[in-house]
Amino acid sequence: MDAFLLGASEVLSFSTLIMMFFGAIAGIVAAAIPGFTVTMAIVLTLPLTFALPPLQGVSVMLSVYVGGYTGGLISAALLGIPGTPSALATTFDAYPMARKGEPGRALSLGVWASFFGTLISTAVLIVAAPPLAVFAVKLGPWEYFSLIVFALTIVASLVGHSLQRGLISALIGLAIATIGTDPMMGRPRFDMGFDALRAGLPFLVVLIGIYAISQLASEVEDPKSIKTGEKLVKGEIRFNNLSVMREVLMRPINLIRSSMIGVAIGALPGAGGSIANLIAYDQAKRASKTPEDFGTGTPEGVIASESGNSATAGGGLIPMISLGIPGSAVDAILLAALMVHGISIGPRLIMDNPDLVYGMFIAMAVSSLMMLLVCVVSMRAFLRVAEVPKWVIVPTVLVCCIVGTFALNNRVSDLSLLIAIGIFGYAMKALDYPLAPLVLAVILGPIAETNLRRALMTNNDWSLFLTRPVSLIFLVAALLSIAWAIRGFIKNKPSTPQTKDHN
Repeated sequence: MDAFLLGASEVLSFSTLIMMFFGAIAGIVAAAIPGFTVTMAIVLTLPLTFALPPLQGVSVMLSVYVGGYTGGLISAALLGIPGTPSALATTFDAYPMARKGEPGRALSLGVWASFFGTLISTAVLIVAAPPLAVFAVKLGPWEYFSLIVFALTIVASLVGHSLQRGLISALIGLAIATIGTDPMMGRPRFDMGFDALRAGLPFLVVLIGIYAISQLASEVEDPKSIKTGEKLVKGEIRFNNLSVMREVLMRPINLIRSSMIGVAIGALPGAGGSIANLIAYDQAKRASKTPEDFGTGTPEGVIASESGNSATAGGGLIPMISLGIPGSAVDAILLAALMVHGISIGPRLIMDNPDLVYGMFIAMAVSSLMMLLVCVVSMRAFLRVAEVPKWVIVPTVLVCCIVGTFALNNRVSDLSLLIAIGIFGYAMKALDYPLAPLVLAVILGPIAETNLRRALMTNNDWSLFLTRPVSLIFLVAALLSIAWAIRGFIKNKPSTPQTKDHN
């Protein structure tokens, strides 16, 4: 109890709360701008925390972390562009809801779902950190490869009107992921002699090009809409935060299930929110009495994707606190911050520094409150984007995309790649190929390849993918996902019109 009170007193001090408030703002803004990631914001925050006490510094970084998970929602809902990879599934329903004239409701649903998802993950972190961490680290490359196969089949079956096109899009993404340096041998491959491709295609460049540039190109297809000052998103910015909060709480099963999925995926080192929000979205769609509404602006989809996405923040801290193993790149930076302050990491962290650990638990909960406060206060300002005409917002977002892309590696060649990928993404949209499977495959492709090759390095035994229980469960789930999608397409085929509008 003394350790808990000591940690609480430091986190709840006025100076810490003020710094956490500004940290939440930094995380939200960084994630809302395509190309500026939460990881970048955390890296920039790290040197500023060296002069602070360990718990105070980590608390500020956690507020940036939690704010960043929610910030990706803003551009996903209002522009149809995921600010972060973990906001990918959020675009499926938040953006259609905004386009139907409810941008305020879409944004508020996501914020409240993120808030409750973070709180639930924090509660699980406090209660179940040690046992969940022990389970997570027992998983080998077989399980990680099977998990990624499951994630790719889910997204291929969730989006678009054709499973075949979804799978083709995922295969294109996997092919793009092989460009660059061999992750195991360090040899260049498929770079076609271009220096710009030798290091591979940065997944953030692919994300911005495929989603942002192609979306901007679609918006300016009609020159008349630019000249007449048509808005990007039509609708009123009026909404009631309390009624939206009740709307989220009226769906407790969806909220808790999605949050628990986020915690479980977050506890797997390297998995992250990009998988969690897709699996949470998939499970919400399967459990829904009206699955046909998903993708058209249903609140269930927004709640599932955002609560699952945000819950990975608490899940990622489980292996970090219990075993000293980072669950993500951001967790690795948090570990580095502790090491700079001379804190021993690993299983003895809880025993040697209980006040620090309890303080981190409290900081997670406080960070979610800070995120909620910032978003509620600033939401109407965010929603002013809906009132900005296309001729202003399109070039503004384009400039942000260019600056964000250049800031990744300070290479002009990345800008050429951005334009080329954007044109390719626009062509895929015109041909009615879903973009989400391609982007997710580019992100997860290197992880899948590395784990597959590690698994086969043992004794080249493919049967281990089927004899290891967790790996088998993921592979069976992948097959069931495809079967479920095929069943749905066959069931809906008679009512599907023969001619299709690709716009």
